[in-house]
Amino acid sequence: MRYKIETENGYDFYECSSALQKSIRRGSEDEAMFWAVELFISGFQEYIWKRLKIMSSEDIGLAVPSISSEIQALYEMHREQAKKKDDKNQPQRLFLTHAVLMLCRAKKSRMVDWALIFYFGCHKKRIRPIPDYALDKHNERGRKMGRGWKHFFSEGTQLAENPETITEEEYKEHAKGAIDGTCGYGLFD
Repeated sequence: MRYKIETENGYDFYECSSALQKSIRRGSEDEAMFWAVELFISGFQEYIWKRLKIMSSEDIGLAVPSISSEIQALYEMHREQAKKKDDKNQPQRLFLTHAVLMLCRAKKSRMVDWALIFYFGCHKKRIRPIPDYALDKHNERGRKMGRGWKHFFSEGTQLAENPETITEEEYKEHAKGAIDGTCGYGLFD
């Protein structure tokens, strides 16, 4: 059982956190800013930033690949301003507002989260052999096979122009398999 934690205005802390994230997912700036401010005035600034950084990968991820770096940069600016203890103007709020609005307006994708759920949730159930192209002069088995520089340059240095990719919807289905324990057999294997 969790401890009861309330915000400044008597809201349940966990419900506020959930409202913030769900509002950002839906792109509702007014709702998201309300819950961010409630958590901020209640002294949960570091927690808000932790959640925003997670959301940048979990809810946006590959849709805007640079957003995690941008959120981290805003967090660093927030921290620098907060050190000044400018209680009257609290300029660090500017960077929090920027981050929340940026996340609300960003294109959304849960692909990173779906992939995490699938790959980490099913890893022990998905056994596969080391691919032949990985056996080269850099490991014992490859050396025993007589593979040297020629093999490495012809096989080990190949680059993919059109990488094999999985759609977001496919990852979502795979993640459901990880959650229900089936691990999506037949989906990849």
